[in-house]
Amino acid sequence: MTPDIATPTLEHLADFSLRVDVPTEVGVTPLGQRRVIPILSGTVRGPRLNGHVVPGGADFQLIRHPGGDDVTTADIEARYVLETDDGARIYIVNAGVRSGHASVIARLNRGEQVDPAEIYFRTAPRFETAAPQYRWLMQHLFVASGARYPDRVELRYFMVR
Repeated sequence: MTPDIATPTLEHLADFSLRVDVPTEVGVTPLGQRRVIPILSGTVRGPRLNGHVVPGGADFQLIRHPGGDDVTTADIEARYVLETDDGARIYIVNAGVRSGHASVIARLNRGEQVDPAEIYFRTAPRFETAAPQYRWLMQHLFVASGARYPDRVELRYFMVR
């Protein structure tokens, strides 16, 4: 390995807790099951970012049905606005993948409590803001791990250093 190429590390940015509503089912299309989940509100707390999520966002999902391996995968793309404690607004697009054994995902989709360790849930958030003090968010890459609960989604965001 070339010694002058940095090995990426992760720095904890914040923990997001998003309160969600009941999904709006669009139906099964040739690509999979399409649904939209409204984001009602949320809180953001961490070492680099704090605030609340403004109502009106949504998570747009395409659930790909199991093939031969009995794994169900959801392509997710959530779009919402964070208002920071100092009044700045940050637009967030958080795209990723949530997958797990089909029976576990079925329980999750029925609104049952599922152990987050049974599901792979990773995203790559992107940020957009007019606030000068948060422009650094637009100059870095980020990753997140998530967990889905019946009434909310919990995400831990990291900046890739």
